Amino acid sequence: MKMFMKSAVAALVLAAPSLASATEYVIDSGHSSAAFSVKHMMVSNVRGAFSKVTGSANIDEKDLTKSTIEATIDATTVNTNEPKRDEHLRSPEFFDTAKYPTITFKSTKIAKAGKNLKVTGDLTLHGVTKPVVLDVEGFTTESKDPWGNLKRGGSATTKINRKDFGLTWNSAIETGGVAVGEEVSITIDLEINKKQEAAAAPAAAPAAPAAKTTK
Repeated sequence: MKMFMKSAVAALVLAAPSLASATEYVIDSGHSSAAFSVKHMMVSNVRGAFSKVTGSANIDEKDLTKSTIEATIDATTVNTNEPKRDEHLRSPEFFDTAKYPTITFKSTKIAKAGKNLKVTGDLTLHGVTKPVVLDVEGFTTESKDPWGNLKRGGSATTKINRKDFGLTWNSAIETGGVAVGEEVSITIDLEINKKQEAAAAPAAAPAAPAAKTTK
């Protein structure tokens, strides 16, 4: 039993430095976005974006490969600058946002790629979860904004086949081919804020002395 306790304590001591070096950040939704591009009518690219991205990142300064990131995209915020097309994208023929209102990503592995990173994770889209690899530039060194927030930034890109996630709608065109391409290019731009520690609760005021009573 004593041997087991010594081993457990030793493991905690060894793990402590890596835990201490991880810093938690939260995604700044007002300065982050997820954009996509897909071929239209076999001749041009149509671009769109989701305006609301939330989530968090734990960045290990000593070893970035031990960092983690999770992000949630509000699929209802899709915008391609064409209201009727956006309505179609939110319909059951595409994202079906009434049933699947969010798109999520959760990292499972991070590897260095020169000055950049390869972030592998599970992408859940339209109720289907598949592994994807993001090519990530960043995260940048910390910068302080005028309000004292410590910020970092990063940009990630990847490509997926929409049919892998059950987005199969299409329409044949008269000259051959289809209206919507299968390959989708994705770019995610993130600005993250260092999570501030909660302020310590104020000490309780000393109890007032008991009032003296006279007989």
